[in-house]
Amino acid sequence: MTLGPKISISDGNLVVHGKTILTGVPDNIVLTHGTGVGPLAGAFIGATASDRKSIHVFPVGTLQGLRFMCLFRFKLWWMTQRMGTAGRDVPLETQFMLVESKDGTAEVELGAAAGDSGEEGGAATIYTVFLPLLEGQFRAALQGNEYDQIEICVESGDMAVETDQALHMVYMHSGTNPFEVITQAAKAVEKHMGTFHHREKKKMPSFLDWFGWCTWDAFYTEVTAEGVHEGLKSLSEGGARPRFLIIDDGWQQIGSELQDTSNVVVQEGAQFASRLTGIKENAKFQKKNGEEDQSAGLKVVVSEAKQHHNVKYVYVWHAMAGYWGGVKPAGEGMEHYESSLAYPVTSPGVMGNQPDIVMDSLAVHGLGLVHPKMVCSFYNELHAYLASCGVDGVKVDVQNIIETLGAGHGGRVSLTRAYHQALEASVNRNFPDNGCISCMCHNTDMLYSAKQTAVVRASDDFFPRDPASHTIHISSVAYNSLFLGEFMQPDWDMFHSLHPAAEYHGAARAIGGCAIYVSDKPGDHNFELLRKLVLPDGSVLRARHPGRPTRDSLFNDPARDGTSLLKIWNVSKCTGVVGVFNCQGAGWCKIAKKTRVHDDAPGTLTGTVSARDVEGIAQLAGEGWDGQAVVYAHKSGELVRLPKAAALPVTLKVREYELFHICPIKVISPGISVAPIGLLDMFNSGGAVEQFDILMSSTGSTEDRADGDASFDVAEQCSENRAATATVVLRVRGCGRFGFYSTQRPIKCSLVSSDVDFSYDSATGLVLLHIPVPEKEMYRWALEIQV
Repeated sequence: MTLGPKISISDGNLVVHGKTILTGVPDNIVLTHGTGVGPLAGAFIGATASDRKSIHVFPVGTLQGLRFMCLFRFKLWWMTQRMGTAGRDVPLETQFMLVESKDGTAEVELGAAAGDSGEEGGAATIYTVFLPLLEGQFRAALQGNEYDQIEICVESGDMAVETDQALHMVYMHSGTNPFEVITQAAKAVEKHMGTFHHREKKKMPSFLDWFGWCTWDAFYTEVTAEGVHEGLKSLSEGGARPRFLIIDDGWQQIGSELQDTSNVVVQEGAQFASRLTGIKENAKFQKKNGEEDQSAGLKVVVSEAKQHHNVKYVYVWHAMAGYWGGVKPAGEGMEHYESSLAYPVTSPGVMGNQPDIVMDSLAVHGLGLVHPKMVCSFYNELHAYLASCGVDGVKVDVQNIIETLGAGHGGRVSLTRAYHQALEASVNRNFPDNGCISCMCHNTDMLYSAKQTAVVRASDDFFPRDPASHTIHISSVAYNSLFLGEFMQPDWDMFHSLHPAAEYHGAARAIGGCAIYVSDKPGDHNFELLRKLVLPDGSVLRARHPGRPTRDSLFNDPARDGTSLLKIWNVSKCTGVVGVFNCQGAGWCKIAKKTRVHDDAPGTLTGTVSARDVEGIAQLAGEGWDGQAVVYAHKSGELVRLPKAAALPVTLKVREYELFHICPIKVISPGISVAPIGLLDMFNSGGAVEQFDILMSSTGSTEDRADGDASFDVAEQCSENRAATATVVLRVRGCGRFGFYSTQRPIKCSLVSSDVDFSYDSATGLVLLHIPVPEKEMYRWALEIQV
């Protein structure tokens, strides 16, 4: 049971389910209840002011003594997590906050509440989400002050756009299931605003289910047509065939605003001072084997990738403004875009967190901003050309720069919305598979304006040479996905298969529900690792949801507290998975204003894993499930039967992980229980199992045999010559070692109606058989196991 929100302001207190969340609520704070049907409607918080301004900071009330988790922009482009218990712990630019409290209403039904909250008794845990929104031309964010007050910062980004009130700037929603609360809140806001769509309504691009390669770390901006060929060839020859390709920054026609770079080989930030001078590919892509070739070009590169390397989908990179420095004003052939120099103005909240090198460059050189009325033409002409070359989609980067350029254009919200509407219209027209990846875009201006875009980069970059980045990358994506996953499918970014942290990154992506792609240099690969992620046909076993922290991880700080492991849950069609990661030792530092190592030697940590870590495991298991499961640990290879409510211990050093596959047990008869596990050598083993049914035999069904024959219990079922009680019918994708759990040795196993050899370990119940490589892509094997 999920309790309906009961949110009110009473005697200067903000009260949720009978418990005070905020004290000292000022008189100018306005609470308006939502208009949803039934008890699940939430409430909006707003405020009034005595004067009109383009930016307001409204204290809302004092927060003390309650655990919360929030997501804030630590720099212009990206969010990360922060945990705390008081208002002063809430950072600038907070765009999402989840608060934990207890139910204080007298009429709460404890039994039902405990069932939803996972508690055995006492008051149910209540989760309240705060979502700062957009209203008109204004955008809100939360922040705390030294007095533990929560404040709403409301700004337009244009000094000419002013207001003296903002009545629907934060939406609140509460209940006993945190994941349902967040989803219900996002859908309520979707209905209220009408400016974006929830992830569930969006078309997911097909590349998500295939392994990919990105050119960025392999070549950076020096990518060439030959480099693309080398990268695809190198991976394919090792058996990890990329089926989608991202040609990243480096393919476009650009001109630099820097006066003299002749003595500089690579200047940090040099591309930020460059502008787009044409919508077609640059000279590097007009060469073949180093020679000028009029027959070469992007179209040939794409065609060869698809025909010679069996790539299915090719995406190319461009910035939201065309390039880092925008579009060259009055550039030849570009005049009709009416680009003009604009100088970014960063919001106070972002400036109070981490300044950015991009902004340093643009503050000097400016950005060539395509006029909002011409941006539709710009995107459509760019994308139409790309589509004519066979390109299937775009990775649109540097998106949040638009929020800094709102002056003279109606403000940040108006300009961002104009650009995103134009972008989505062009993608819809030119890339029918909804081919768009949004990147460097963690502002609510974009999220609450995205009706179509379905994939969003979920954290700062994978930085191969920054030791501080790897653990915080994993934890940031997981927590960011709580929020971002309501709008789009979170993307975990590329990584390197040959890297000290490669397995750590690969395991996380395998359970993240995301695309899986690498940015390896040609020849630098770990194919043993890639075989845990990629099937021979180039497809991947993608989990069904965005990977998110388990309920008991929500308010712990797995990057900084020195005691907590991070647990991430997800599901496949028939099983669940919990990934456990030691992410301690590094994170974003508000003093240094950068991501840094704060503990050189984080300790070994111990935690537990249980079946109920997987949200909705009971629904996945089906009617009549008694709570028992078998758990397969990927790294250790252990298989353990877990009674209802039992937990397994897990101990990890920093940058270590383990993946626990949670397989609900089905009881066929008093002596026979079974559960599918999956492909044991894949990170996401259970992703291989797409169907799991049990057909009772006509002579062996419980109903037919339970007629007073006492010998039915054990003796007959242990006999080698016993009749089959049931046939387990599975649909399985992939190849390799397949594991299945059974309390009895199967009578036989058959694959596509042909008997196959198998082994059985009576101590663990593991049935093991080998599935060959299929001849067809995405082939589903028909596997039957008689027990």
